[in-house]
Amino acid sequence: MVVRTHGAPDVIERQSFDPGTPGESEVIIENKAVGLNYIDTYFRSGLYPADLPLTLGSEAAGEIVAVGAGVTGFAVGDRVACATARGSYCTHWRVPAAQLVHLPNGISFEDAAAMMLKGMTACFLAEDIWPLTSGQTALVHAAAGGVGSILVPWLRDKGVTVIAHSGSAAKAASVAADYSLHGPMDDLAAQVRDLTGAKGVDIVYDGVGKAGWSASLASVKPRGLLVSYGNASGAVPPVNLLDLSRGGSLYVTRPTLFHYVATPAELAHTARRLFDQMEKGVVKAVIGQRYALADAADAHRALESRQTTGSTLLIP
Repeated sequence: MVVRTHGAPDVIERQSFDPGTPGESEVIIENKAVGLNYIDTYFRSGLYPADLPLTLGSEAAGEIVAVGAGVTGFAVGDRVACATARGSYCTHWRVPAAQLVHLPNGISFEDAAAMMLKGMTACFLAEDIWPLTSGQTALVHAAAGGVGSILVPWLRDKGVTVIAHSGSAAKAASVAADYSLHGPMDDLAAQVRDLTGAKGVDIVYDGVGKAGWSASLASVKPRGLLVSYGNASGAVPPVNLLDLSRGGSLYVTRPTLFHYVATPAELAHTARRLFDQMEKGVVKAVIGQRYALADAADAHRALESRQTTGSTLLIP
């Protein structure tokens, strides 16, 4: 599925291609399931720069069907997943072997495709951004969404008190947080203050972006951290550093997964922690929707209009 010009979902086109043979240190995967992520819409729209034409996607799971020279540790027939290469919206994907991880036998292709990017994002947010401990408090925006639905139980397993916020009452009802809120962003900070004895939370995880920025700043306690990791409602406005001072010497970070899995060792470590949490049942793949790969444009429309819950898969 190819994008030749930036724009709305209609710019996604279907194209036949020959995957060829893998090059040095590459493999070819026959994709069994492809993950849809909000970052895909950023590349499609042009919010994130990328050379055109562009094959969307960065996440899929499948079987290796060809192995290039110099590849070690992987063989034809291996079950694998990838969430850090470009161009997963396809039936056959040529990927550097260094960006692959082996799938445990107990994890299905669909669960892996639904969880790899979002699950590893939740992992580094919960484990690597700040060493949260039992008794601390967190606000999680879009708690019923792809990352949020994984991050909430992960944090609660660590003993963190979670205040979740979702876009509707129905979505809020599906979130098993300590407090599950919904409604206008204008009211959110006041609700958070009420629930925390006017203190605010230790950390805010904001994947909403522009629409949640003011509420997020107003919800953090002095010397707390605001983690802005997504732009679902648009890019956040320019940050006035004086606002951080007035809010209580606040910290702000804008992390991305790829800086936390920059080496094969970091990638394997993060994936292993995710698979451990999945195998223990702490986090689960919640697949809300499945679309045919050819219907990727419809999947993008549903995602951007906030009509999805959990993870969305494209099936080749």
